[in-house]
Amino acid sequence: MVSTDKNHSSEVMFILLGFSDYPEHQVPLFLLFFTIYAITVVGNVGMIVIIRINPKLHTPMYFFLSHLSFVDFCYSTIVTPKLLENLVVEDRSISIKGCITQFSTCVTCVITEMVMLAVMAYDRFVAICYPLLYTVSMSPKFCALLVTVAYSWGIISSIVLTYSLLVLSFCETKIINKFVCEYSVFLSVSCSDKHFSEIMLFIFANLNAFCTLTIILTSYLFIFVTVLKMHSASGRYKAFSTCASQLTVVTIFYGTILFLYCIPNFKSSWLVVKVGSVFYTVIIPMLNPLIYSLRNNDVKETFRKLMELRIISY
Repeated sequence: MVSTDKNHSSEVMFILLGFSDYPEHQVPLFLLFFTIYAITVVGNVGMIVIIRINPKLHTPMYFFLSHLSFVDFCYSTIVTPKLLENLVVEDRSISIKGCITQFSTCVTCVITEMVMLAVMAYDRFVAICYPLLYTVSMSPKFCALLVTVAYSWGIISSIVLTYSLLVLSFCETKIINKFVCEYSVFLSVSCSDKHFSEIMLFIFANLNAFCTLTIILTSYLFIFVTVLKMHSASGRYKAFSTCASQLTVVTIFYGTILFLYCIPNFKSSWLVVKVGSVFYTVIIPMLNPLIYSLRNNDVKETFRKLMELRIISY
């Protein structure tokens, strides 16, 4: 049955309503999202450039941060341009192939970011709990391996979840009250058996969330205990300050996911879901470089010097 419907499914179009329910706000929303996207691009690309040109930032922590910025840049670029397009055009349709492509690339970025946040938490754990072994434990080769694992697992998860969508069939053009192609979208509009797809979603969503959160929470539990044992107040402050930025990012990232997918009472409100999805897909990639740069003196100093050089060149 699946094979006979696939040719028909390939002709199906999805219509992403986005924020078309609020026509009077289309222009202000376009300007708002365009500004957010511009800040996201400048912030994340700028973070990568600053880390690359400043030798003081050639450490494992900033190495991971540069890749986190790259993932955020890619994620925002996958989602926001289509959102901006749907705010200014009448035809908001997207082919099923285009929708699946957007979904698969988004999954790669999201899961890679989850693993990267876990890797960064482990990095802080080694740096604070075992400072004398830090240079040996977090060698360049091992750091490169951890980053490779993050990207590889993101790609593998994306391939599996994308395959679980390809076995579905879709019988007619569907109107979707979303602005991005999410897994729930495909399940809600499919006209075939969804059991296999639902199982794959359950396994991979819970596996990724549980494993990464376990690593993050365990790492920071040991960090907290180690910091409390420090006799120096300045040492405790320095240790907590190095973790504050990442804890903020982790709280916002996972807090938004839990809010969207683990609190059923809010799912009846489409506006709340849309705002939550915007925060998750558009705003968080903008916030990450701002959070890390505002709390980091080395990054701020490098940025200040770049601006001075730019002014002098003019």
